[in-house]
Amino acid sequence: MVSLRCTPLTFLLTGFTWLLLSALLAIATLIGLVKGTPLPSWWKMIHVHGALVGGLLQLVIGGFFLSLARSSEFKNYSESRTVLFLTLNGATIGLLISFWLGQMMAAGLAGLVLIGVVLSLSQMAWPHVQEEINQPAGAGWIYRAALVALLMGLAIGVIMAFRLVQEYYAHARLLHIHLIVLGFLTVTFVVALHQLVPALLQKQLASLQLARLTIWSVLIGCTVLLAGFVTSSLWLEIIVGILLVGGVGLCTYNLITTWVRSGLPGNAASDHLLIGIFFLLLATVTGVAIGANSLQNPPFLPIGTLHLVAYTHLAFIGFMVQSVCGALSYGLPIVLAVNRVPNSKKREPYRAQLEAIMNRWRTAQLSAMSFGAMGLSVLAALTWSVALGSLYVQSAVWVTAGLLLISLTLFAAKLAWAVGLRPEQPLSNT
Repeated sequence: MVSLRCTPLTFLLTGFTWLLLSALLAIATLIGLVKGTPLPSWWKMIHVHGALVGGLLQLVIGGFFLSLARSSEFKNYSESRTVLFLTLNGATIGLLISFWLGQMMAAGLAGLVLIGVVLSLSQMAWPHVQEEINQPAGAGWIYRAALVALLMGLAIGVIMAFRLVQEYYAHARLLHIHLIVLGFLTVTFVVALHQLVPALLQKQLASLQLARLTIWSVLIGCTVLLAGFVTSSLWLEIIVGILLVGGVGLCTYNLITTWVRSGLPGNAASDHLLIGIFFLLLATVTGVAIGANSLQNPPFLPIGTLHLVAYTHLAFIGFMVQSVCGALSYGLPIVLAVNRVPNSKKREPYRAQLEAIMNRWRTAQLSAMSFGAMGLSVLAALTWSVALGSLYVQSAVWVTAGLLLISLTLFAAKLAWAVGLRPEQPLSNT
């Protein structure tokens, strides 16, 4: 009997597969919304939780295991985490089925299993971040705070599923979503960018002190922003949002300056990561603008479901998915080369082949993903001047959906090509 081995690469590829499946659900939801035939409410729940739990959380876990392997010079890269992998994905599938069937008690039980998975990881992650994450200084504590935010967000989700906070459901829902998206994912991704970009460019950050200021301002800003959501203090949300714009702006400046000082190298990994931070800045500015728009009663511009979808996906697709693609473009060739070519002297040609694959169709893929994310904003803006059923809106829907599908398909094809390429194949094959 062949035993199932689930290495860090297994988590990464499975996480990206969840993102692909969730993207298909999202496109169907968008088309249904614009055509006036909205899909059932559970469809959106499956899309959101499939992307966040099965996709992004699993990708973060895979990245953490790679970090562990790197700290031991990849000696434990092939260590199997089969039980954890099956538990995580089993709980995710159970959670989605529970939403489909409307069985919230079952969803709560699946959430408890997910909390158990995160707690088991915490035993390894808590000491690891202090030992390994030291550039910029203090980043280890930021990762720990993000881990606490994840646990709190999951716990609130379980409480909601068990219907223990019916009176405060709206506030609990806001906390549940934003603790995970802002407190965990956004903070984790921002800190990771400060590590990935210098490693990719082989250049120290332009300013370590500026990086330290940035990551602490993002953490504190997200924390205070959560307080603003819970207390329904719009002015507090706007003020903190402006401070976050400043923090993300400094982060963008620092990373771009690092890139410029390294000689402006161009590859798929650096392009994804740097474009991603621009989208985070754009999403933060948009969030402040939406808050300011709501100061008037009625608002200066009406904000509906489609506008909120466009705003949130500036961050989700433009920042998070771009960052995932950048991290995989950089890390996958290294991981495959280390795993498949034990001799370090013979490893470089194979890694060069893999990097060449990840750089294929770079312009088309990056353009399609970036313009696809922006297309949602164009689509939402059109509804302020033309009817939802107009030719302009309908055309914008299909163009946006097509661009996003092209980008994700191209990237998935590159991943499959790289994973399928064996070291013994000649260089001419790529």
